[in-house]
Amino acid sequence: MRNTARWAATLGLTATAVCGPLTGAALAEPAVASGLYAPSALVLTLGHGDSAATVTPERAVTLTCAPTSSGTHPAATVACAELRAVQGDFDALGARSGALCTREYNPVVVTVDGVWRGKRVSYERTFANECVKSSYGTSVFAF
Repeated sequence: MRNTARWAATLGLTATAVCGPLTGAALAEPAVASGLYAPSALVLTLGHGDSAATVTPERAVTLTCAPTSSGTHPAATVACAELRAVQGDFDALGARSGALCTREYNPVVVTVDGVWRGKRVSYERTFANECVKSSYGTSVFAF
């Protein structure tokens, strides 16, 4: 009986020594994205006010651009194509030519948070009014 208990204890310690590295710190490391593409998934919000810190979001949509365009954004395919054309630089999205807007000041804040091609993205922009917002990035900010 003593040998069985000693054998069980030895087996338990050996299993802990062999399998121990497979738990704890080894599992705590972040998972590396596997696949043929870097992830591109964004959450876009919209609210009326001067800054994202003081605005309550009125609308929010999701936009996933890899591996295919999807999400709750009403024009996901076109919005992803526009973002790919500017390499995900939201400031590079230009205004449509010929857009005529009033000078009314009723600020609209758009925020974007998420990942674009594997890199963290956080963007905020305040437009003078809804018309000005709609004239930029013809599809990206149209939600």
